[in-house]
Amino acid sequence: MTTAGSGIKRVLLFGANGQLGWELQRHRPEAVELCALSRTQADIAIQEQVEQAAENFQPDLIINAAAYTAVDLAESESETAYAINRDGAVHCAEAARKHSVRLIHISTDFVFDGSQATPYQPDSIRHPLGVYGASKAAGEIEIVRILGSNALILRTAWVYSTHGKNFVKTMLRLMSERDSLGVVGDQIGSPTWAAGLAAAIWRACAQPEFKGIQHWTDAGVASWYDFAVAIQEEALALGLLQRSIPIGMIPASAYPTPARRPACAVLDKSISYATLGAAPHWRQALRQMLTDNDSD
Repeated sequence: MTTAGSGIKRVLLFGANGQLGWELQRHRPEAVELCALSRTQADIAIQEQVEQAAENFQPDLIINAAAYTAVDLAESESETAYAINRDGAVHCAEAARKHSVRLIHISTDFVFDGSQATPYQPDSIRHPLGVYGASKAAGEIEIVRILGSNALILRTAWVYSTHGKNFVKTMLRLMSERDSLGVVGDQIGSPTWAAGLAAAIWRACAQPEFKGIQHWTDAGVASWYDFAVAIQEEALALGLLQRSIPIGMIPASAYPTPARRPACAVLDKSISYATLGAAPHWRQALRQMLTDNDSD
């Protein structure tokens, strides 16, 4: 069992119903009292609700895992995306400052445009391609303005879990329903199991010196095509699928979406791996997720 340590006993979590929020609850250290709030219980876009939650619970640390993550829908719902991803971040940061506690805020590789051939460093220049990435970048900027480097902004990517909607569960469903699939092969990233990310966040809670903007994903890189092929292979080996279907590689241009996506937004995790311990390769994590029976 992971321990929070460093005097952290009471943690206030926003975004309880998301993939990461669910895993953070599953992996809660025994010594931690966790107040996990869903959007219906505390909407981070509403300042009064965030303030009231912090006032009622009096946490030692706040984790903001709440976010507007509908990448394509954000293009037509920019006001809502910014209300949650920027203004919500402001409200969490202001609550942390008022109560003199640390904030751990989860961000995304979508703050980058994915145009460079080498992994992005934590201090790389942000250049988002769409509303989702821009709203998350704005949230990062506001947290730094309010809390300086005392907060931990942890960027991640391609998150999946046994809980909620995600690429892995969608692929498993389509592979059982269809006779073939075409999957984008020219977008590169690092698939990340939410359970491993949650465990890393709990380790980060124990290290208050781990702050500023940092990165965490599982090790290795893949295209969506690579990821899909691995999902089918692992699922067949585990008996989760009864047959193999052909999977073709298609360009992103053949699957147009309202929002542009980074072509190669790989994050450099060397600092976080050195501090928190290295993550497993994404293929190993995928195998673990597929053998995890605790799902919704």
